[in-house]
Amino acid sequence: MIHVVGHTAIDHILRVPHFPDRNGSTFVSSHQVFFGGGAANTAAGIARLGVPVTLVSAVGGEFAGSDYERWLKGLGVATRFFVVPEKRTPTAFVFTDDPGDQITYFEWGASETFASREAPALDFVHLATADPDFNVRVAEKGRLASFDPGQDIIWYTADQLRRILARIRILFANRHEMEHLSRILDQTKEAIIGQVPVVVVTMDTEGSVLHVEGREHRIPIVPVEAVDPTGAGDAYRAGFLAAYHRGHSPLTACRVGATTASFAVEKAGCQTNLPDWNGMVARYWTHFGDLPQPRGRQE
Repeated sequence: MIHVVGHTAIDHILRVPHFPDRNGSTFVSSHQVFFGGGAANTAAGIARLGVPVTLVSAVGGEFAGSDYERWLKGLGVATRFFVVPEKRTPTAFVFTDDPGDQITYFEWGASETFASREAPALDFVHLATADPDFNVRVAEKGRLASFDPGQDIIWYTADQLRRILARIRILFANRHEMEHLSRILDQTKEAIIGQVPVVVVTMDTEGSVLHVEGREHRIPIVPVEAVDPTGAGDAYRAGFLAAYHRGHSPLTACRVGATTASFAVEKAGCQTNLPDWNGMVARYWTHFGDLPQPRGRQE
């Protein structure tokens, strides 16, 4: 069982031709609403790939009986929710311009409750975007932990990041988040990589880079006709974690992550086009060859 800790959210995905300057404006060419939240997206992706998963998250009073709740149950995602009746479920407003760059505004809503909640002790846990102190406490209680700071990296102190890095086995970050980590910790990227057994750095259209056992491996993207980049990173992490849980090596898990992400970008919405395991394997074979046999399941 994989436990995923962090936000469940409602995503408002908006397209704009360009990002305006300060005090400027632009027009919105499309506005769609989807199920989202980094933790929920990752949990949904893991469930679709056939791996048992529990989502540890916070939701508002309107969530019970909602279409989103029914969707997660239909996928087979188990839930451990902190319900905050007086708050709304977190909401993300994601603006994507024509070149594909993004700006996100996030309303925490019910997720504010993480700060005061008792952290559970979890065996295999992925820390997605959530309250920094809560994530620290979960990491310190977990046996096998992975960490994705995401856009919430701006809320972490150097001490919180040092405590998490000391406990995790896997770090996920994009190139911009690695820069943030370096500035907050006042350390080089190489020094940070040296503290964690497995580090995966995603590089947008340039693919991803795996750092493991002192070696660097480059993993290309799986080329598809991309419609919406939102959720690609969450799908990548879902693929990686599902493969790693099944006992595959970090390198194979990265390739599974890249393959899973290629499905997510083909349609708008983070959870709209997530593959099952067989569908992922068929596309994996096309780009990477046969999927190696797993070495032994991670429990």
